[in-house]
Amino acid sequence: MKKIIPIALVALFGALSLTSCKKEYTCSCSYTVNGVTQTTEVKSGTKLSKKDAKAWCTTYTSTTAWSGVSCSLK
Repeated sequence: MKKIIPIALVALFGALSLTSCKKEYTCSCSYTVNGVTQTTEVKSGTKLSKKDAKAWCTTYTSTTAWSGVSCSLK
């Protein structure tokens, strides 16, 4: 039994280290039209790392047609 626990821990650690940290993210954006603040959410549509998702959300913010858009990653 004492030999099984360390082997199981090594196997569990190995399995966890091989999992991907990529997932689908949501970019939440707020903007004002005629004095009314609107909020919309846009999904990435593909699995991204958190770093890539932040870059995607920033790029989305700068490419929107509305002025004064503020977006953040959820």
